Amino acid sequence: MERNIILLTCSQCKSRNYSTTRTKKTGQEKLKIKKYCEKCHQHTEHKETKA
Repeated sequence: MERNIILLTCSQCKSRNYSTTRTKKTGQEKLKIKKYCEKCHQHTEHKETKA
């Protein structure tokens, strides 16, 4: 299976802090993960964006 590179963007400050890969499938929901944001200095929800 082919994989896409995706970026994780902080929901508060909109900075792109993390990158990861994901399989190519249609109809998938966007990934939402709580991760540490270096600019906000706290754990915030990060959402998937395209690379």
